[in-house]
This record gives sequence, C-alpha cells and structure tokens, in this order.
Amino acid sequence: MSPSSDRATTEPLAALVAVFAVTLGVSLYAGVVDDAFGTLDDDRNVATPTADAVEQRLSSAGIVRPEELNSALDTVPTNYHGNATITVTTGERWSSGQKPPNSADTETRTVSVRVGPGAVRRGTLTVRVWR
Repeated sequence: MSPSSDRATTEPLAALVAVFAVTLGVSLYAGVVDDAFGTLDDDRNVATPTADAVEQRLSSAGIVRPEELNSALDTVPTNYHGNATITVTTGERWSSGQKPPNSADTETRTVSVRVGPGAVRRGTLTVRVWR
C-alpha cells in the first residue's frame, strides 16, 4: 500500500465553493449585527427605562415616597440630564432635577403616592430625560 494513495484530497472547485459559502455567511451575519446595533443610536427613548428605574427607587410595596425623589435621579444614564415630577390629584407636587427642554424624552405613568402617615393618593410620575 502506498502512503500517498490513502490520503484525502479535495477538488479545487469544491474548496472554492466552500470558501465562498463561508465568506457569504460571515458577510450576512455582519450585516445583521450592524442593523441590530445600528438601532441603538441617539434617537432611542431613554425616558422609559429611566422611569422604570426611578419608580423602582421611589417605591416601597408599590407606594411612591416623594421624599426619595432627589436620590432617585441618580438612575439617570451617564451623559444625560433628568427631571422627575410627582403630582397627586389633590394638587400637591414634588419635582427634582433641572428644568427640561421641550425636546426631552418623556414618560408618564400613574402611581400611588404617600402624602402623609397612612395617607395614599393617586398621582402621576413624569420623568424627562435629555442630553
């Protein structure tokens, strides 16, 4: 038995087709990844996830505590500015942060607000975020 007769060989055309298929697959994958991460630009609304974080920081057992409003703004993403406002149906209002521009991303949601010992009122939490 000769040593060279048992070795596997590949046809040149099959090797070229395989290289082409792998190159095409990597190119398609790179295009899909670029499209997926291309949507994470500055046009995204950062107010919604920030409002989630602010509400979580303010809440205890589902009740928002307005006295925690200043520390809740620590959840605003780096390189952004934020404003959070709590307004209850009785007219009371708490706000923290800089005055927002009209172009700020805004998220508003209904929350239960502790207005005093044993007193909870319906209110709204409005979070505005901008660069």
